[in-house]
Amino acid sequence: MSQTYRSTRSSADQTISFEEAVITGLAKDGGLFLPAEIPKLDSEFVSKWSNFSFEELAFNILRLYINSSEIPDEDLKTLISRSYSTFRSDEVTPLVKIDSKSNLYLLELFHGPTYAFKDVALQFLGNLFEYFLVRKNAQKKPEEERSILTVVGATSGDTGSAAIYGLRNKKDVSVFILYPTGRVSPLQEQQMTTVADDNIHTLSVKGTFDDCQALVKEVFNDKEFNDKYHIGAINSINWARILAQMTYYFHAYFQLVKKLPESERESFKVKFVVPSGNFGDILAGFYAKEMGLSIDQLVVATNENDILNRFLTSGKYDKADEVKATYSPAMDICVSSNFERFLWYMVKRTVAGNDAKKAGEIMNNFMSVLATKGIFTVDDSTLTAATNIMRSAMITNAQTVDTIRETYKSTSNKYILDPHTAVGIATALQTIEKDGNDESIKYISLSTAHPAKFNEVVNEALDKFDDYSFETQVLPDELKKLESLPKKIKLIETADLKTIESTIIEELTKEGKN
Repeated sequence: MSQTYRSTRSSADQTISFEEAVITGLAKDGGLFLPAEIPKLDSEFVSKWSNFSFEELAFNILRLYINSSEIPDEDLKTLISRSYSTFRSDEVTPLVKIDSKSNLYLLELFHGPTYAFKDVALQFLGNLFEYFLVRKNAQKKPEEERSILTVVGATSGDTGSAAIYGLRNKKDVSVFILYPTGRVSPLQEQQMTTVADDNIHTLSVKGTFDDCQALVKEVFNDKEFNDKYHIGAINSINWARILAQMTYYFHAYFQLVKKLPESERESFKVKFVVPSGNFGDILAGFYAKEMGLSIDQLVVATNENDILNRFLTSGKYDKADEVKATYSPAMDICVSSNFERFLWYMVKRTVAGNDAKKAGEIMNNFMSVLATKGIFTVDDSTLTAATNIMRSAMITNAQTVDTIRETYKSTSNKYILDPHTAVGIATALQTIEKDGNDESIKYISLSTAHPAKFNEVVNEALDKFDDYSFETQVLPDELKKLESLPKKIKLIETADLKTIESTIIEELTKEGKN
């Protein structure tokens, strides 16, 4: 059972608590927090957990990583219940059959308040932040200064709105979301900028998502600023996000078993196909597999920003010269932050000889080289360790549109995919072919967002069908209302640390928190 955390870049045995890992977000050495050990589950957990609800599974998984002295059982159950009561599906993340292939399933992760998979983690993280801060402030004397948290995050689309909806009106928390101007969909921008709560601030930054992410990291690394304003992370660098996402892998597996005929339940294999940009979504699957969930393989689905696919093919982690604007903008990333966590485990098992301190030293060197040269290469044993767990594919814009169109045409219920989910389905179909159409292998592709959020691409794919209408078939009434609401945006023309920090100070002053 692992309930303490260490940095991916540390060459020491220093560990911290769950609360510190969550509130701090990023380690002082620039590394990411990961559990000192991954809990291992024996085969009995399958029978014990197979009929659990999503919330019951979440409690049992989170309890393995969070000491009860930090969050007692009843408090943890309340946090979980509050987080998932906002979802539109009783299953929270339902597994559905799309009949283009008999062994292909789709895990719908878009039933939360912002219609994106990131709600699964960020509804929980928002409640967690408030829980820790309220408790800390309740223990203070009246004359002592209240503890506040200034959450700073970057988004390529869905993280921003999910974070905003998870943290709006939370006591003692202020939120600053940076997003690249013109590089998120109009609906994604509306979701972020129409939230009028005083503690929510949206910053439209001239540049790319990677520019926004780099600025966030600079803010974290400014010790004086961080110490004064207590900067917290909501991007998938925050360990609590990865932890919360593990639940839907277990939940999907148990839903799949119930859907299979009795004759197939003992001998099938399952592969998860995951559209991936920042690597957090699929990293949660890696932890689920390491814990003991029977996952045969994880498949990384990338768009034309394919650093992960290139690494798993060559062993070179090579930052692209520029980020390509694609139809799946949430994946338009040239450096996948969470990959550092996965690579730490691969390095530890191979060249580090299972020595955590040595793994930290090697990872620190890799990240330093990446920062200066934009590329590093791992040895063959590390690459082999990685590819034994994951395979990958790259899907183009044209293939994305074709997949949306063909899925609509070939499914009896006219299923409509968003472009990110289409990248996953296209990869799943390629993987099925490579596996020789083996019916004993079941494929679960993760559906990451509701198609309403990407009307331009969906319309390009489906407008030629006489029976298609975006307004009636795709766009929910709740999202239709956003267009008429006033927007609250601050434009950032100069993407530098000084500008961002002065903007944060200005807005905190207006809130009375400076």
